[in-house]
Amino acid sequence: MTDQATRPPAKADPALLTLEFRHAHRLVDPAADGVQAWQICLRAGDETVGEVRATRGQYWKAHNLGERLTDEQSLPAVAGKQLFDADGQFTPEYEAFVDLPGNVLVVDDLHISAPWDDPWIVAGLTASIIDRLTDNQYAVILPRIFGDAGAALLTEAGVLLSAAPFSDELLIIDTSLAAPEEAGHRVREHLRSRARYGGSDYLSENWDEEDDEGEEVLTPRTRAVLHLALRELSDQAWQEVSTLGDQPVKRDAGTLFSSLPRVTWLKDGSWRRQMARAFDDLAADCASGADVEPRCTGEEMALHLAIARAQDLTRNRPRLVRDTVAGLTEDRADFDWGACSNVLFQDHDVLMLFDHSLDGIEDTESDIHQSLGMINLAPHDWFTAFDSDQARAPDRGFRLP
Repeated sequence: MTDQATRPPAKADPALLTLEFRHAHRLVDPAADGVQAWQICLRAGDETVGEVRATRGQYWKAHNLGERLTDEQSLPAVAGKQLFDADGQFTPEYEAFVDLPGNVLVVDDLHISAPWDDPWIVAGLTASIIDRLTDNQYAVILPRIFGDAGAALLTEAGVLLSAAPFSDELLIIDTSLAAPEEAGHRVREHLRSRARYGGSDYLSENWDEEDDEGEEVLTPRTRAVLHLALRELSDQAWQEVSTLGDQPVKRDAGTLFSSLPRVTWLKDGSWRRQMARAFDDLAADCASGADVEPRCTGEEMALHLAIARAQDLTRNRPRLVRDTVAGLTEDRADFDWGACSNVLFQDHDVLMLFDHSLDGIEDTESDIHQSLGMINLAPHDWFTAFDSDQARAPDRGFRLP
């Protein structure tokens, strides 16, 4: 679909891709009720590099959805004949196959140019279409055909998205199940990783680790979002310090302090003030450009929570993140929170406190504590510096009285 002069680079970088959804019907056209045909364009910059059709059938709006789908021809027609009987009712096979038989979304007629004709990219495209056009009461229909190139790619994409074979011709993704949602998340994470490395698959044998050697995980944009996360958590912690006082934390209270391991729930207000200050100390490091390296167990926990909050911000608050990083130079390593989790800690021992099967691991006398050489896991030791030479100034005070 593109000529040689405008063909994309050899490496298909998902970061270049955008989607355009097109659908139109007359306002008072009864034929538009219940069945909608969407044309989705995949664009790399100014070039259209792919197109796919999505036919959405809403069972409760169509008088006879099976007939309506059959009239659409191609894969929707196949779905109409296999999912519905002659009376327009669901076939027993279909009712047994999905949890909530009803609405359907048929994805077919894919045309995509090289080098974008990749199952992971098509799976990402399909996952985005599912997010945009369905809820958790849809069966998403994909082809199970290997002769046509576009259909074969949709088949492979369906496998990546946990589609199940319904017949020799159809795959079905049941959106009411958890597995497709988890599979969609895996696909997006894979594509984000490829985008981060300029289109290369960092898990492949061809990826050159030297290309990434010496890169800083805390790029300016990453540092800015991590700082935002630390400030948000600090504000929340100080508010709860004021509210809770010396009261114990209640299970499932939905607060920051109740999200900490339960060995901390009985600690008093003085302990919580130190935890709140841990967020402030790391935020100050982040803002100053200094190394962000936790110096005690409390700061380790604070940094784990901040990385998780930063990841949530980049996923769920895109406008806030855009405002936060405005004017900062982009980097392919931006927002690699997995790398931050791997690089910014000496170990992840503190996370073992969340495992109830390891209750008592913070006890210095326990066998596992001694065998693994752990230090400062007991809550009363959380704010003791790992290295006295790198301890923070004891007279630095607190942000709030």
